[in-house]
Amino acid sequence: MTHTQTDNHVMAVLAMELKPGTRPKNPALPVHAAGKLMQWVARDLAALIPEVQQLELVMAAAHFDSAEVLRPDWPLHHRLAELQQRAPKHDDGPRLIVFGADENGQVPQPIQSDPEMQGGALRVLPLLLTGTPEIEKIVNEKAESLLLEHGMASADTALFTQEAFGAELEHVRFLTHYDLIAMIAIQYQHQRLQKVWPIIETALLHPDQEAWLDQPPEPLMRYSGGLVRMALLGFDGWYARHADHLSHDSAKLARAYYHFETRQQQIAAILEAHAIPMSFVYCEKGVDPVETMRQD
Repeated sequence: MTHTQTDNHVMAVLAMELKPGTRPKNPALPVHAAGKLMQWVARDLAALIPEVQQLELVMAAAHFDSAEVLRPDWPLHHRLAELQQRAPKHDDGPRLIVFGADENGQVPQPIQSDPEMQGGALRVLPLLLTGTPEIEKIVNEKAESLLLEHGMASADTALFTQEAFGAELEHVRFLTHYDLIAMIAIQYQHQRLQKVWPIIETALLHPDQEAWLDQPPEPLMRYSGGLVRMALLGFDGWYARHADHLSHDSAKLARAYYHFETRQQQIAAILEAHAIPMSFVYCEKGVDPVETMRQD
């Protein structure tokens, strides 16, 4: 699919931090509520960064898991850019454009979140600001320096967001896409996924570069050319690579190998959530798996 170019636009989110164990009742807002939320979002952003008023603001009044935003090529923000191109134009200055549920309460496919990714404590609404390159540059720079520390939504915006989505919220804040990356990196660290994160970050920010995870006892992985390759090791190959970290007790070895395979499945699921393509590379016994991965 050919995407609209958004590389220089201002990509951000309105982040809803849910109370533990809760979910929003409404996946998206109807037209009237979406328009009202857009007005308050525009006001809050302009109070932080006055130059925002010189840009068009496009928003999805529908919430997503953070992994749906943090995907190669930034597909949700590209969708907003594509929808913006189709929206009616006028001569009254920059537009405020918001997309939500239709008159029947149905959420259209371009802004429909994955129903399998509903359990996280952070839900985000994508925002895109576009205009002249000069103003985009100013707003990008100010957003990067301000939003993470000072980007809390105003009290009335937060209250309306909570009521409109039927959510129990701890906080409502504005974040740039870089802020969101930093926040999720910390979350993954708490989930013992910090060694995997550089692979994901490379796919997001430097897709033309190469990245490796070569730190036993973690699975061996290589990112290159938009694809993650993970070494598929039989028991003997796994033992040869990880022997320094293993017990010699047969029962413990069997459990350790099971946990290794489970770890591979966990990482594969994380990569799938971020829409990063992955394949397994079979590594023969007695052959250095790193060399096999380099040749693949």
